[in-house]
Amino acid sequence: MSTPFPFTAVVGQDDLRLALLLNAVSPAVGGVLVRGEKGTAKSTAVRALSVLMPEVDVVAGCRFSCDPDAPDPACPDGPHDGGPYLSRPARTVELPVGASEDRLVGALDIERALAEGVKAFEPGLLADAHRGILYVDEVNLLHDHLVDLLLDAAAMGASYVEREGVSVRHAARFLLVGTMNPEEGELRPQLLDRFGLTVEVAASREPDQRVEVVRRRLAYDDDPDGFAARWADEESAVRARIAAARALLPSVRLGDPALRQIAATCAAFEVDGMRADIVMARTATALAAWAGRTEVLPEDVRQAALLALPHRRRRNPFDAPGLDEDKLDETLEEFGGPNDDPEPDPDHDPDPDPDGPGGGGRPPQDGPEGDAPASDVPAQGEPAQDGRTPAGQGAGEQSPVRAAEPFRAKVLSVPGLGEGAAGRRSRARTEHGRTTGSRRPRGTLTKLHLAATVRAAAPHQRARGRSGPGLVVRRDDLRQATREGREGNLVLFVVDASGSMAARQRMGAVKGAVLSLLLDAYQRRDKVGLVTFRGSAADVALPPTSSVDAAAARLESLPTGGRTPLAAGLLRAHEVLRVERLRDAARRPLVVVVTDGRATGGPEPVALAGRAARLFAAEQLACVVVDCEAGPVRLGLAGRLAGELGGTAVTLEELRADSIAGLVREVQGTSRRAA
Repeated sequence: MSTPFPFTAVVGQDDLRLALLLNAVSPAVGGVLVRGEKGTAKSTAVRALSVLMPEVDVVAGCRFSCDPDAPDPACPDGPHDGGPYLSRPARTVELPVGASEDRLVGALDIERALAEGVKAFEPGLLADAHRGILYVDEVNLLHDHLVDLLLDAAAMGASYVEREGVSVRHAARFLLVGTMNPEEGELRPQLLDRFGLTVEVAASREPDQRVEVVRRRLAYDDDPDGFAARWADEESAVRARIAAARALLPSVRLGDPALRQIAATCAAFEVDGMRADIVMARTATALAAWAGRTEVLPEDVRQAALLALPHRRRRNPFDAPGLDEDKLDETLEEFGGPNDDPEPDPDHDPDPDPDGPGGGGRPPQDGPEGDAPASDVPAQGEPAQDGRTPAGQGAGEQSPVRAAEPFRAKVLSVPGLGEGAAGRRSRARTEHGRTTGSRRPRGTLTKLHLAATVRAAAPHQRARGRSGPGLVVRRDDLRQATREGREGNLVLFVVDASGSMAARQRMGAVKGAVLSLLLDAYQRRDKVGLVTFRGSAADVALPPTSSVDAAAARLESLPTGGRTPLAAGLLRAHEVLRVERLRDAARRPLVVVVTDGRATGGPEPVALAGRAARLFAAEQLACVVVDCEAGPVRLGLAGRLAGELGGTAVTLEELRADSIAGLVREVQGTSRRAA
């Protein structure tokens, strides 16, 4: 086993390390969600924390790490009536993004359960992580049903496995840490709320800190054991401080003034539910214990708010987490009131060793450990921060306009039955949904179809010599349930940003319509991509991604002007779909072309656009054209384009009306006729 990078050697990232340490002091805080760019020591800090965690006493031979002083009465390996125990380091268990449900919660031996009535249970990762750390890298890329299981276990402190009438329960209390890069997609607000604390991390822009990051990393890579030995004293000090804070935690007093500040702060920031109040109270108490105090002070409440509230402030899926610190200070001051300080505790210094590790409620050291920052140069086709676009886009450019107010869009779906990633848009065969039939399992059995299994085994009972009440079941009898649910699709927006679309009021309405469809894509767990065309070329403003809010940001900064290279836009979109099909063949696309249908620039622009559109029709791709033509005289060019694409057209006005429900039927009908 390799030597982990020392926790105290991580440069900077104060909020990250403080949040991890507070959860080490009080696991009831509810875990940490770490958001930030790649190469910012997220994984390094989490793995390093396990070395600082106090050792745990476990019942010898128990696969579920029961505490010998308080064993779980429902432990599948129990009952534990005394007996030997052993001490071992706290575990750090990593949940891979591609893990199955059985790997997470454990699996039952279905054959023995049916034939013998024996609860033969193979523990999963939740059991391994009990009384330790469960680390989920890229938690935003986990399937929703896995995240639900994970967070339910974290909230209840137990894991329940219910499988065809056989039930197993075991304790599962762990420090949950998730890391994510927001560019790859956001967690749903409901899931964000289940994490106790959140921190934002970024690489330092200070040259001296970056130099120190590189120096320490190179020294560690050259001699991990020697580097760790040089930090052993600092590690021991923090380890001892965690143990002392844990011991002090039950004695910390959370007075009424602090509770009033917590309640007033949560109310002022309009967070939903009461979970934020509870998390803030537990965090403030852990902060006091970490600082060696037995009384929660206003500064503890303020720090708790900065860690517990930002991710609960999102009112809109595209809102970035954050907290107005001026408003926070005003609220704390208004509801501060007199504080009934208790008699000072002579055994606890209110400010222990401010220059030592983590003095003053902060973890040790300064500066992040990470890679170089992302380049400030915009990607190909992406508008620069000053509003200018890359060279070669043509003259007549206009500055970006704001999107109109978004509205609720009705469902656009891909016809047929897919097999893509779980989502909420189009019909698909999925692991979760209503049962539609059964089949022989291919590989590991995950969802047993009990009735079909019994029917398959019943005719062979006499030949198999059945003599008791149990059913003699063999591997060939098992049947996998086939289920139908919903899948997420790739929604590729192809947006005309040429001069013919540049009227400011009209472009604002166009952006509002696309933003509305992006909101719908967010709710339905789709991937999205954005292709824009204007001037003399088309650009991939955003490659297909799960980060719908990144698409909204690119849309907001989209400038307009120049000619209308419609053929180039369609060809670039077709190429994006070809490449994406190689990466994820199961995810079906829905192409949304937003244009007035005009094609200008270059030789025979209309004929070229028609030939490009017929590529989509030949592959029977689901397409919708949003007709943005305005004015009393309309040429109907968008409708003609929709016909060549094999799709359907809807005007910008119709997109805002209930008639879009008819559009779905037309899209499906067109595709069925083409098939």
